[in-house]
Amino acid sequence: MPSVEARGNSIRVKWWGGEYHLDADGKPTKRKKYESASGPEPGVPFQDEDEAYKFGLDRESDVRNNRHRPKSVEMNMVEYCDIWFSSLDLRTRTMDKYESILNAVIKPYWRHWTVGQITPVEYDRFKSFVGKKYSELYKRGVLSVFRMLMDDAVLKYKLRDETPVIDQRHRGRYEKKLTRRAKSELPIEAVHQLAVNAYHVFGYSGWSYIWTIAFTGMRPPGETQGLQRGFTSVHWPASDPDRDRRKEARRYDGMHVLRVQHQTYYSGGKAVLAAPKYDSHRSLVIPPFLHEQHEALLASHDKPWLFISQTGKHLLSVGFTKNYWYPIRDGREERKPRPGYERYAHAALPAVEEMAGQDIYRLRHWHKALLDEPGADIADVAKEARMGHEMPGMAGVYSEVTLAMERRVVEYLQGVWEKRVVAAGLWMPPFPIGLPDDLLEGSFSLFSGLPSLELK
Repeated sequence: MPSVEARGNSIRVKWWGGEYHLDADGKPTKRKKYESASGPEPGVPFQDEDEAYKFGLDRESDVRNNRHRPKSVEMNMVEYCDIWFSSLDLRTRTMDKYESILNAVIKPYWRHWTVGQITPVEYDRFKSFVGKKYSELYKRGVLSVFRMLMDDAVLKYKLRDETPVIDQRHRGRYEKKLTRRAKSELPIEAVHQLAVNAYHVFGYSGWSYIWTIAFTGMRPPGETQGLQRGFTSVHWPASDPDRDRRKEARRYDGMHVLRVQHQTYYSGGKAVLAAPKYDSHRSLVIPPFLHEQHEALLASHDKPWLFISQTGKHLLSVGFTKNYWYPIRDGREERKPRPGYERYAHAALPAVEEMAGQDIYRLRHWHKALLDEPGADIADVAKEARMGHEMPGMAGVYSEVTLAMERRVVEYLQGVWEKRVVAAGLWMPPFPIGLPDDLLEGSFSLFSGLPSLELK
């Protein structure tokens, strides 16, 4: 039975919490551990002894019916966040994102709370706090991580009986969901202008870089910048160290195929060579014109990567978005040569209005739209496989990409190039030549080959 004590103006109730004290060897003794409370909630005192006694009875009922969690297993939220994060085994970028959210938002907010103290009311307060302080996109990321924390606290670690995250639908003021920005039509002439601008920013590598994204749908910048010489259509599949992949690639006899095997990015200040997003390794058939571009580009340098900067560096090292993509998309003013700084002079470039404010990822979307055009006659399963997606439902189970489908992809893309670019008389750059040795010397401090990358 609970015992009630009156101390001055306060009332305290004690009850058995279901645990026993341990002896020196860590074995339970017959001496019971008691828990106590001075009010039904923190900061709220009992009104009288009767209320305190009933509260104690309810706690003992919880103990008898296995509804009570002893204080010895209550865990501080900061400690729990660290344990939860250390148990994850995710992609480097995802781990970085989760760690940032935990350290910046969740741990500071809940640092004085135990896992079991968080109620649905407190969760709603937290949700309101995040919504007022952060953008909608970041809010969704924070609440998603918090939901996973609470789900694991219930199902995996048994630190709670139920989650405090209760989202009721179709109640309250209507709020329009976050939607993607509307995309205007992007004509091939605009893509061509991007390629022309890229040529003037970082040479033939830039010209081919734009057309590669537009005609393969590879994810920029990770997959395109991670494309190594041995996985281009010029050398693959003969150069592949994996015998099974070489055997599988025999079906492409007579076709030009590149292999999406890696992506590159920075993580924790280090250059990382990782698998493609969602492990979407894939072989992409490419039209002859693109194979010829890659062949000419590789002949102009001896680096292990297909695409390199103007001075021969890996694109990951040059601040691609700011220094390359923005001038390509938004144009730039002329910079006239000055004595001693002639190499920094450049011509003016026009802005591509159809791409104003948009990311280079838009070219990947353009590729999908190109395959969807009337008359393309390309099966959905071939399009999704090309984009690195899996077909949902029964179509994904029973459909497969046939060689005839991939031949159709090549035929169609080559036709688009010949009709809309070549026959239209759009400007073409000359094939590249090797860079002078004095420009290349000492410019590969970040990447001199694969060993300098951290493989993940």
